[in-house]
Formats: sequence, C-alpha cells, structure tokens
Amino acid sequence: MVLYAAPGALAGLFIAALLTACGSGDGGDEGGDAPKASFEGRGPITYATGKDTSGNQQKQIDAWNKDHPDEKVRLVELPESADQQRQQMIQNAQTKSDEYSVLSLDVVWTAEFAANRWVLPIPKDKVDTDAYLPATVDSATYVNNLYGIPNFSDGALLFYRKDLLSKAGIKEPPKTWDEMKAACDKVLKLSGTKGMSCYAGQFEKYEGLTCNFSEAVNSAGGSVIDENGKPAVNTPEAKKGLDFLVNGIKSGEFPKASVTYKEEESRRAFQTGKLVFLRNWPYVNALMEKEKSSKVKGKFGIAPIPGLEENGVSTLGGHNLAISAFAKNKATALDFALFLSSEERQRANLLATSQAPTRTALYDDPALVKKYPYLPTLKKSIETAKPRPKAVKYGDVSVAMQEAAYGAMNGEKSSDQALKDLQAKLTELVKTN
Repeated sequence: MVLYAAPGALAGLFIAALLTACGSGDGGDEGGDAPKASFEGRGPITYATGKDTSGNQQKQIDAWNKDHPDEKVRLVELPESADQQRQQMIQNAQTKSDEYSVLSLDVVWTAEFAANRWVLPIPKDKVDTDAYLPATVDSATYVNNLYGIPNFSDGALLFYRKDLLSKAGIKEPPKTWDEMKAACDKVLKLSGTKGMSCYAGQFEKYEGLTCNFSEAVNSAGGSVIDENGKPAVNTPEAKKGLDFLVNGIKSGEFPKASVTYKEEESRRAFQTGKLVFLRNWPYVNALMEKEKSSKVKGKFGIAPIPGLEENGVSTLGGHNLAISAFAKNKATALDFALFLSSEERQRANLLATSQAPTRTALYDDPALVKKYPYLPTLKKSIETAKPRPKAVKYGDVSVAMQEAAYGAMNGEKSSDQALKDLQAKLTELVKTN
C-alpha cells in the first residue's frame, strides 16, 4: 500500500554515484534510451499490489472487468509490509514468472526494477506527464525513461486530536517539535487522558522507519545524501533529527510499543484514543472516519508534520503502475494501468480511500477541496517532499538506515555512534554499488 517539489536534483546526483556497476543477474541499463518494448497480446491479466486495507481495489478492478469481459483482471494481494511486497515481486521477476502482469511499485523501487529490466519502459506517447504532479513523474522515471505510471502519491501528514487541543486551550496545531511537546504537556493533564501518549509514527524496523528517519533528519535541516550525492548523516543536523526519535522513546512521549508500529498499528493506536498526535499517510483519514470502531471520528484534524524550527519535510511516498517484462497480454496490461491511473479512477479512489492522487487537477477541484479541506496541505506536502535515494540496490541502503535508527531508538548504541556507523556503511554502498 502504501506506499511519493523538486526531488530530481538530489536523487539524480546520488544515482550517478550508484550506477557504475548497477544491476544483478540480468545486468543494468546504464543510460541512453531504453530498448523499445513490445506491448502485444490481449486477454486476462493480474494486478499485484499490497494488501488492500481499503477494500476499494477490487471495486476498481470490477469497473474494468465489466467493460472488458475477455480481458479480465485478477487481483493478487501481497503482504501489508512494503519490504515483503518487494521481496515477492523480486522473486517473481528473478524466475521470469508471468504470474504478475501489472505491478504496484513503491516509488523508490523504480531504479532497481528498471535497471534489472524486470519492468518495461512505458511508451512516451501514452502518458500525458504534464497532467501529474512533477514529483510523481520523477518518481516513475529512470535514466530519462518512464518505467511506471503514477497511480497514487503520498505525503506525510500530522493527525491530531482537535477536540483535546481545543479543550486545552490550544487554537492551532503545532509547527515544531517543541510546540508539539508543549501541547501534549497540556492535553495529557486533562481528565480522561490517562494512559494516552503524545506521538507516534512508524518505528518498526522496516521501510516505514526509513521514511520516518529521513523525515526527522530533513526536518532538522540535515540530509541523508548531500547535494553532491554523498552520504551526509554524520552531522549535527542529522543528530538533531535522530535525537528527536531517540528522546521521544526515552522520555515516554512516544509509547514503548511504537517501536513495533507499522502504518496500521499506529493508525489503530490513534483511532482507539491512545495518541494525541500521529504521523501517517493520508489513506488513514477515510478509515478513521468510516470504521465503526473509531473513537476519533469527527474529533481529529490534519496538519503538516512538525519540524525542528518550522513545519517538517515529508518523505515522498506513493506507488506507480509498472508492466512486468515477463507478463502475457502486455497490451491489456498497459491499457489497464492507464485506466487505473486515469482522472476518473483516481477521483473514485480518493473518494473511497482518501489516498493521495497524482493528478494535479484533482487537488484544484473545488468540490473535492470542500469535501477534503486538507487537500492543499497534502499537495504542499508532496510538492516539498524529499525522495529516498534512487539506488539500484535500494534494499541495502534502506536496511542500513533502518538499523541505525532502530538501534539508537532502542538504546543499543548512541545517536553519535549510530550515525557514524551509518555514514561508513552508506559510503561503502556508494563505492561498491
């Protein structure tokens, strides 16, 4: 599922350093125009995506199947965890299986799947890239070729208990970490808040922690990779970002259980009244407003994530639709991907799930803004988001970031040592990738 203004400069510099020996097994694509793909064959296909927690993916597929009885799509639900989704897709590609036709790729997987030629370049005349948010197009691009169609994006948002802040006399959501802590100090003194914690994100050791760690570093004025494409985590700014996470656990502002939270665990914690603030993706809005078990329906607001001195910087999230190089009926697969990413289908998906669309027009639609007042905030979150490194061997980079952050948050090593070790590891990966 989950799970993405101008990311190209940073990402491009890092990718240049990483592509000297890119690819594994089939070899990498080191530049120039991609080989033209043959999109032929019509008939049944499959759509491989993460676990459909909204229940809306099948409805989208049903809309296609109704009008294409001879080209029906079958939904293949992969695990909820992004890491496990990636692993299964890679295993499928390495065996050259035709089990998956259309892949819902996390935006950060584009380089890896494209370089290994596991997915096909999309014909440039098939997609009007001007209709999409620029950051989403960049996320689907590898060496100047489009390898995916932006389907839904993601920018981190701060969900907060508007009712409790109001009761505590707080008129505006916090813009900084200190303001958030001050708000919690007031709210948690109110009657009926016993057992609540201040804040949580996604702190389990998986891709979500990579996003949360990156956001903390960027929101403190630092960066994981600098403007020259080199690792830059052994800095005072990066330490301030990591210390925000570490001190939150140590002080008890974050619940102890939050080191086991992924997207859904953190949503449920907020939804059942255990948190004042939650960092998560926009999809949780619909679930928290619709589920009968939600204790926060009509009681929460949405704001930009906080940072050290001002609003924070989101990690770019989202998913793109890619066509497997080993799929049968590729013509149908491409048409289905174009259908699913159309303005009509993205509108329907937004209304049903509150997932962030990739088409600019939907953010500027008065009717949608009236229904979802947070859309301008979400658009800004995506436009100002920073991408994770576009590494061909992205998995190794992400694991290194997760291990550093998780180790520091659990007291296995100091922030200084964690960042020093991460700096060395990332430097090694840049040299050897």
